[in-house]
Amino acid sequence: MLSRLDLRAFDADLRVALARPALADDHQQRRELVAAVIAEVRDRGDAALRELTERFDGVRVGDLHVHRDELQSALDACDPHLVVALEFARDQILAYHEAQREHEARHERMGVQVRELILPVDRAGCYVPGGLAAYPSTVLMTVVAAKVAGVPSVALCTPPGANGHPSAVTLAAALIAGADDVYRVGGVQAIAALAYGTESILPADVIVGPGNAFVTEAKRQVIGEVGIDALAGPSELVVVADGTTDPDLVAADLLAQAEHGPGGQAIVLSWHESALDAVDEALATQLAVTVRRDEVEATLATGGRAVLVASPDQAIAVSNAIAPEHLQLMCADPEDLVSLVRHAGAVFVGPWAPAVIGDYVAGVNHVLPTGAAARFSSALRVADFQKHVHVVTLDRSALGRVGPFATTIADAEGLDAHARSIRIRESRP
Repeated sequence: MLSRLDLRAFDADLRVALARPALADDHQQRRELVAAVIAEVRDRGDAALRELTERFDGVRVGDLHVHRDELQSALDACDPHLVVALEFARDQILAYHEAQREHEARHERMGVQVRELILPVDRAGCYVPGGLAAYPSTVLMTVVAAKVAGVPSVALCTPPGANGHPSAVTLAAALIAGADDVYRVGGVQAIAALAYGTESILPADVIVGPGNAFVTEAKRQVIGEVGIDALAGPSELVVVADGTTDPDLVAADLLAQAEHGPGGQAIVLSWHESALDAVDEALATQLAVTVRRDEVEATLATGGRAVLVASPDQAIAVSNAIAPEHLQLMCADPEDLVSLVRHAGAVFVGPWAPAVIGDYVAGVNHVLPTGAAARFSSALRVADFQKHVHVVTLDRSALGRVGPFATTIADAEGLDAHARSIRIRESRP
């Protein structure tokens, strides 16, 4: 079920040992297709969006804007229990992201007063996929974070279904989250519209949210025109288990992330070989009744691994080398290992904290770094929608104290005009 890897005696670069087989990649073809779509939207605006939506989604759309009465109708039609759950999730996300608000820094030394302004971008674009599933949780994660940051205008793009309307639960979540504008457009064309603007869609300053390989490539190509959160990839989970861990729980959690589809990783690490055997057996049993079996099997075929390690410390070393999107510590005394974690998008501690809770109601953001990007990036957060602007104030006496140091450096760099900018002030009465 899971490919087995024994690293107990391995003492070289773990990234080499953990390297996955190269998958067939048509990146050049994808890059060219994405560039062509972006160019169409940039050049022809709404007309291109409608044609591309018909080409890629198989549906004709008229008004690209989803108006408030349609959002309200979708919310009214939702199961009341689902509405309660979405509102609870929103409040959890709101509370955690409120706690991320940063205070403006202030500093004074040698008479130089420095402070910073923390300012939201003017407009944020949130992308929420459609296709095989609806993702109201991603609506909440992206829109709520932007709203907490103080963004005055938050746009949401999501693809239409066969009836020309986005998923009703996605629209309901958009109203609950407080999106200002919702558009029935998805894929590469949505990213292009948010980056460059069309007759109907104003351009954004930041684009966030996950998507397929084409959406990710589109975000890569518009970097510089706008800011982005990250280049998201398939879902990943690493579980650290030992002889005390319930294998059924591990199997259930691996399947939960694997059902997102191919390209992801579902990995269990243990220093107890019997624990790996038990997880394999539990996976086989649960896979037989899994609804999205094709997606799970595709993920496990290329990214399913059971890794035997020598100790808890080596388990975390292996996890750090993988830098997974989600890390679950399900062994005895999991808190002892938290301080060893260097690279992970989110860490879930103990048997009662599955990553799925983080996907929905823990309050943390589920837009997380993938593809080992946890080595240098973080979960989507309030700061992704904000800018830090330095504000510097000096009086004459302060300039007199610090100016000579600046002119000395400017002279060393051969920048005469820089030095003159200070010296001309020194000569003023």
